[in-house]
Amino acid sequence: MINNKAYAKINLGLRILRKRNDGYHDIETVFHRVLPYDEIRLEPSSKVTLESDSPHLPTDDENLCIKAAKLLQRHCGKENGVHISLRKNIPIGAGLGGGSSDAASTLLGIVKMWKVEISDNALQQIGLQLGSDVPYFLKQGTAYATGRGEILDYFELDLPYWIVLIYPNVHISTKWAYESIHDPRFMKHKPVIEQRKSNLSLKQILLEHIHDTQQFNSLLQNDFEPVVLHEHETVAYVKVSLYAAGAKFAQMSGSGSTIYGLFTNEQTAKNAFDQLSKRYQVFVTSPNFKPELD
Repeated sequence: MINNKAYAKINLGLRILRKRNDGYHDIETVFHRVLPYDEIRLEPSSKVTLESDSPHLPTDDENLCIKAAKLLQRHCGKENGVHISLRKNIPIGAGLGGGSSDAASTLLGIVKMWKVEISDNALQQIGLQLGSDVPYFLKQGTAYATGRGEILDYFELDLPYWIVLIYPNVHISTKWAYESIHDPRFMKHKPVIEQRKSNLSLKQILLEHIHDTQQFNSLLQNDFEPVVLHEHETVAYVKVSLYAAGAKFAQMSGSGSTIYGLFTNEQTAKNAFDQLSKRYQVFVTSPNFKPELD
């Protein structure tokens, strides 16, 4: 039996660069792990099956963990099965990568349980078939991501802030978010690459201004934010609430709807948690958080 923790991620900035001929988008972002985490237990079985404590998740072939197991089965020519028990703590449709993290954790756990030999590149390719940000979760650390999000440059980032995540109980479809940035109603919000306030990459901005949240507020943007905040007043209100509670920087993660705030003071962060958790799901991550993969 194998027990794994599948951690959430936030996006520290997210630039949508262009729509590709294959229908995907080229992006630029930085992935960074945070709390909470989902809990995954893997047990040997004659078939590939899954049970979950979340009534909102499919437990058939539509589930990413099931897909991950079956893709690995086919790749390795294995007939082994696995029973996956999934305890959800990461909100669904929140921009925190929960499903992708679960799939990656399942792949890593099964490789260990079945004792299969597979190259990092082959595992990355399987992950990419499951989702654009699944490859990120196959390795530890923070990563600068380009392409669809699968071209990864892992680097050392000591984020010296308390991170307060708020899930406003709004489910955002990633498909809808990408479609909406091309909606004529929102074209005025669409950033033009040439007009960005900085020619620095997001990685450079983070490394050069890690202690300067004023620069974060000026230079780190999430291109999905104008669309989502326009359509969902609750999400916009949460962002304002984080600043009001003392956050030095606040931004939506991924395509939303979770908003995270960076706090320099532990007590201020805990006060924000106490205040905002009366209405929303709130999670707190301590500074320099670096979880190790099981």
